[in-house]
Amino acid sequence: MVDAKCACGALRLTFSESPQLTALCHCFACQRRTGAPFSANAFYSVECVEISGAATEFVRTGDSGRKVRMYFCPTCGSTVYWKADASPSWIGVGVGSFADPAFALPTMSVFERSKHEGTSIFDLFRSRVAGSAA
Repeated sequence: MVDAKCACGALRLTFSESPQLTALCHCFACQRRTGAPFSANAFYSVECVEISGAATEFVRTGDSGRKVRMYFCPTCGSTVYWKADASPSWIGVGVGSFADPAFALPTMSVFERSKHEGTSIFDLFRSRVAGSAA
């Protein structure tokens, strides 16, 4: 299994299990976190993740009023993972942190009410999955 890490490699996550869920998110917070019109995310049970290296925490309040704690490398600034009060048993990891083209494809797309027009990447993922099943 591939590790997730920041751009400089100082903050690293190692996993003993595969992700429980992969998803694209179009919420404004993810757009701001990634600098892109959506984020690709993998969610793991917190028990299967080992974190090494220093991380700085940024806490934001979600639309629901609950906290989301984002962790980024204090050296290079890459956001690598986050924990949401709404889902305390899961840790979210940006798929880009794996730098692995073979990483599990997203199985769902959320917060599409803030999806950029013309962003049909999820349709591309679905067609890739359908094509690989044939």
